[in-house]
Amino acid sequence: MNGQHWLRLAGSVLALALGACSSISGAPPKGADDAPPADELAAMKEVGDKAAGLIVWSSSREENHDLYTMKTDGSDVKQITKGDQVDWFPRFAPDGSKILFCRSKSGWVSERDANSSDKWDLYTIPPEGGEPEKVIKDASWGSWVSNDEVLFVRGTKIFRSKLGSGEETLIMDSEGVSDLSGALLQQPEISADGKFIAITLRGSKRETGIWNIAKKAWTQTGLGCQINWTPDESAIYWVHPTGNGGSRVFKMPIKDGTPPKQELDEDQLQFMDMPGRRSHEYFPQLSRDGKWMVWGITQRGHDHDIADYEIYLWEVGTPFEKAVRLTHNSGNDRWPDIFIPSAASASSAASASGDEKLAAADEQAAGPSKDSEKPAHGKKRAKGKP
Repeated sequence: MNGQHWLRLAGSVLALALGACSSISGAPPKGADDAPPADELAAMKEVGDKAAGLIVWSSSREENHDLYTMKTDGSDVKQITKGDQVDWFPRFAPDGSKILFCRSKSGWVSERDANSSDKWDLYTIPPEGGEPEKVIKDASWGSWVSNDEVLFVRGTKIFRSKLGSGEETLIMDSEGVSDLSGALLQQPEISADGKFIAITLRGSKRETGIWNIAKKAWTQTGLGCQINWTPDESAIYWVHPTGNGGSRVFKMPIKDGTPPKQELDEDQLQFMDMPGRRSHEYFPQLSRDGKWMVWGITQRGHDHDIADYEIYLWEVGTPFEKAVRLTHNSGNDRWPDIFIPSAASASSAASASGDEKLAAADEQAAGPSKDSEKPAHGKKRAKGKP
């Protein structure tokens, strides 16, 4: 294997995927329910009862994208937001008490405009529903740092903010960074120690990577999108545009914000590649104990907010075919998250508070800076279609 490449993948494959990890079409379709067969219902109950959690996701089944919740066996489906706006990218707070989500300011807005900050605000809502509360103005791609602090994107910048404080702390600006010039910052996820941010790049760049806050340095980890940390932060996982249905989930070990020195092939990186005809996979999200993954899969189409994605649940480490389909609706179902009470209780004792993370980030930011950092040993990581 050439030392200049993390993986050997054909250049023609790269060219065919210029539209991957993006949404390019019009308004979503209204969906219709389709009753699952008895064997699927039995599998849903078996796996869902074992997980014993709650799932939130965005669905167009009532024409507009609203938020819904269901138990991990696919039962007790509840609509928790309603209106003409687009509600999407829901994320449970670490303790499960709130859901952070992105809402359009007016009517239909496509996911391709996810980085048009003037079109979005961030809200929170309890899992049981209620009146949404606007928490951040002119922002998108919100995620939790702790139970009372969030991370978000506005333009070329990534901020963090204590909810209710009215204050925002800038922790990254891609403007002027040569490796990030012209790139759109999507789905930033900060590490528990506050030192690194895993980010998907779009726009002029189509890759995933890790930003070192102290060094102001970018390390590319691979092409694809929707990068995130595993709960123990020993690895990253992301959607890579290869595999059975044109996309699959990869997982790569990470230490101190850096991929391993040794080269890994695709079989070593593969985390999930659903068999069968329905295998175009996006939106992976692990539970806080790392034992369960929830994500979306479609059989045809690609657009993230248009295609008929269905929500699946998988017990990590079991055969891929043991994953169960939880939704059966012809509308668009996307960006799920999973909350398991027992997992949240176990992780809360080990997780740092927002104050500790912020202090770590501030200390790191005071360190030396440089524009960018190439992948270790000159390798390009996990190449493929963008």
